[in-house]
Amino acid sequence: MTATKPEHHGPRVVLADDHTLLLGALEKLLTPDCDVVGQATDGRMLVSLVKKLKPDVAVLDVAMPLLNGLEAGRQIKHGNPEVKLVYLTMQEDSDVAAEAFRVGASAYLLKRSAAAELMTAIRAVMLNRTYVTPLIAGGLVGSLIRSAEQQPAHEITPRQQEVLQLLAEGFSMKQVAAALNVTPRTVAFHKYQMMRQLDIKTTAELIQFAIRHHVI
Repeated sequence: MTATKPEHHGPRVVLADDHTLLLGALEKLLTPDCDVVGQATDGRMLVSLVKKLKPDVAVLDVAMPLLNGLEAGRQIKHGNPEVKLVYLTMQEDSDVAAEAFRVGASAYLLKRSAAAELMTAIRAVMLNRTYVTPLIAGGLVGSLIRSAEQQPAHEITPRQQEVLQLLAEGFSMKQVAAALNVTPRTVAFHKYQMMRQLDIKTTAELIQFAIRHHVI
């Protein structure tokens, strides 16, 4: 009689980070307790993987190429609201953490957190709880209160945000058009709409806006 491999009953997890070495380390860390079903190195790949694999949890960074983690999280929650988002990032800014929870995060921890904290966070979100690393928990409360009191004066659409991120990453309008599967004319339209809405005169100022508002 041949021995069969025991079935894995841990949560199904997709990992996303643009550093492949870190992806390997995370998979090794989580494998005893989780079923790591996929890995992505940019935000677009992550959204696509989640749609296809329907994991229980997505562990993702805030800063990722092609589509940042906040916008990727927003798209994931729109298409698959049951997927838990666990942000693992260098971003210690409590305003960024507050934005992550606004897009639907269940947990937020830092890459300098203890390794065991990631599994603690995954266990918490699987019980429908929220987890915030103690390293930023105090500042996050203040950010959430402030953001409830004052909404940003200028809102840009999710599509404009995608265009802005790619432009800020140094893509030409033609390359942005190819990445988003639209015409260069459409990209130009979105770019000039943003500049008009935000009262910005140059591309350089637009990119500075993207950096200030954590679009990239």
